[in-house]
Amino acid sequence: MSEAHTRRRSREKTGPDITASFEFFPPKSDKMAETLWATVQRLEALKPSFVSVTYGAGGSTRERTHRTVDRILKETGMLPAAHLTCVGAAKSEVDGIVQDYWDMGVRHLVALRGDPLSGIGTPYEAHPEGYAYAADLVAGVKKIGNFDVSVSGYPERHPESRDWSVEIDNLKRKVDAGADRIITQYFFDNDLFEQYLEHLGKAGITIPVVPGILPIQNFHQTVAFSKNCGTTIPDWLARRFAGLDDDADTRKLVGAGVACEQVMDLVDRGITDFHFYTMNRADLTYALCRQLGLGGDENGQEAA
Repeated sequence: MSEAHTRRRSREKTGPDITASFEFFPPKSDKMAETLWATVQRLEALKPSFVSVTYGAGGSTRERTHRTVDRILKETGMLPAAHLTCVGAAKSEVDGIVQDYWDMGVRHLVALRGDPLSGIGTPYEAHPEGYAYAADLVAGVKKIGNFDVSVSGYPERHPESRDWSVEIDNLKRKVDAGADRIITQYFFDNDLFEQYLEHLGKAGITIPVVPGILPIQNFHQTVAFSKNCGTTIPDWLARRFAGLDDDADTRKLVGAGVACEQVMDLVDRGITDFHFYTMNRADLTYALCRQLGLGGDENGQEAA
């Protein structure tokens, strides 16, 4: 077989053709803050397109999110994107937060409905004076400033969507309200992501769709969270982590291998932009991005 037939697209397109962004969550303690900042400093060398900072249910981490975004803006060269939700706040309060971010110099927000205050799995109730859903929040944000607004997408449908028509209609409302980008929930089956893109194409949704990638740090925690967000854990994935509860080193290697397979297969399918859920840890995300050709200059030397 000739070299032309064996060459993978991922070997040709890594490097300048690939872009990546990262998600962090605000730290709950001084020790966690140290871990986060070490992660931020290491991943900065990869020159991400932006980095997002999550926002707890009902605004429970609002101040910590604000401080983290402010520090990234002031002390790094990265562009921070603040998460914002509809839950538990009046429009006037949310608008004030959005204006504060604009005044800080933040130009990118991630607009989400948010989880119910009573917990995942319970009925969602909009604040009587607030933005009801993410589409309403996107429209409200765009009235305040010319923000770049990302919204969420679900390759396996949101757990509350009874069918694909509901899922796509909800997403289209967010796009029509002015969303600039869709960042997906993480997934482990790339065929599902490809089918998702087909759904969006048929609906006339043409804004960029960035796959969310979760490098597995803790398999049992990943399984538990996946049940809540509707992500399928394939049998082959469970088998790879079976029997490794007491073998942290091998779990880390397996997690790196799984994520590397996934992103390189997506590159082979034509995907060139990725959003990594870092869990505030640098190692796996850093290694994956280097595998994608990020973080080095034209001569193969690590960027300063």
